[in-house]
Amino acid sequence: MRDESYFVGAGPSVLGQELTGVFAVQDWQVLNGLVRFRGRLLVEPEAALAMLSPRVAPYGYVPMIWSPEEIALVRLGAQPRSRPSAWAGWRLNLALFAATVLTTLFVGALMAGADPLGQPAELLRGVPFSACLLLILGVHELGHYLTARAYGVSVSLPYFVPLPIPPMGTMGAIIRMRSPIPNRRILFDIGMAGPLAGLILAVPITVIGLTLSRVTMVSASHGDGVTIVFGSSLAFHLLERLVVGSLPQGHDILLHPIALAGWLGMFVTALNLMPLSQLDGGHIAYAALGRRHRAVVYSFLAVMVVLFLASGWYGWLIWIGVAIVLGLRHPPPLDDLTPLDATRWVLAGVALVLLIMLTTPLPLYEF
Repeated sequence: MRDESYFVGAGPSVLGQELTGVFAVQDWQVLNGLVRFRGRLLVEPEAALAMLSPRVAPYGYVPMIWSPEEIALVRLGAQPRSRPSAWAGWRLNLALFAATVLTTLFVGALMAGADPLGQPAELLRGVPFSACLLLILGVHELGHYLTARAYGVSVSLPYFVPLPIPPMGTMGAIIRMRSPIPNRRILFDIGMAGPLAGLILAVPITVIGLTLSRVTMVSASHGDGVTIVFGSSLAFHLLERLVVGSLPQGHDILLHPIALAGWLGMFVTALNLMPLSQLDGGHIAYAALGRRHRAVVYSFLAVMVVLFLASGWYGWLIWIGVAIVLGLRHPPPLDDLTPLDATRWVLAGVALVLLIMLTTPLPLYEF
């Protein structure tokens, strides 16, 4: 297709001239505002991206390097777009955060045995749980935010999601990418920064909470009402053994709210490390494998089905549905060609180990 009437100020032939010295053009094709050039890359992908970006920006395009034989220019508008401030719309971020503080205080008070509905003053008993959980989630998102900003990627402030239902009090938090990711290495760093930052706090918070927890007989801890039992991941079980030691027969740990916040922080980290859609694990998988990451996505969906069949926890089916709704495809970065270096491959292995260590097959059930 060679219809240049779609373009304002520059057709593919003009844009092709901007590729001089970077990409030897043999042919081009236009499709819905995207111009695909076929030919041969003359420089390294990172250098090509740095050279082409300022050349095509005045025409309202950004370059995408798909392979050594193909480059695409993606139309963003007739004029270059200004980057919105990270503080744009901050009132919504603040309102959601305030609502999440309230919902986590409420849930924390309930988990501490208080009655925040009947006696509002008892809402303060939820402070240890709320503060620790929000600190873990906040540092997690701060890891993404600071890493993205360090690379010049425009991102929003965190959007916290309130959920006034035990035992969470929140669905976590997200940040929005407002500009394209330059390459797979930066995509990896942004995806990896959040889980690592969150775990730096989740582990010591869990240890502190376990020291404040008490061991009790199972019959005494359950009483006459319904008790929520939290399953243990390999990592949480290891921390239990290190801090509390082996439990006598017929005994269990009655988790302190701070320990519960640590458990939830580790649980949320495991969910984020799943190699699905726009989760952190999805970013890591795509950065490592490129378009081959789909095999990992479908394999992990099968693993989640197995986890559901083995545990009976319907949350696994919900997460499968969430992944499908979000989409199983991952948008490529501008430079989709430059591979990860050795250090990042090691960290990718660390991410896989963390996913295995932090995943809880049966997260919670009622007794």
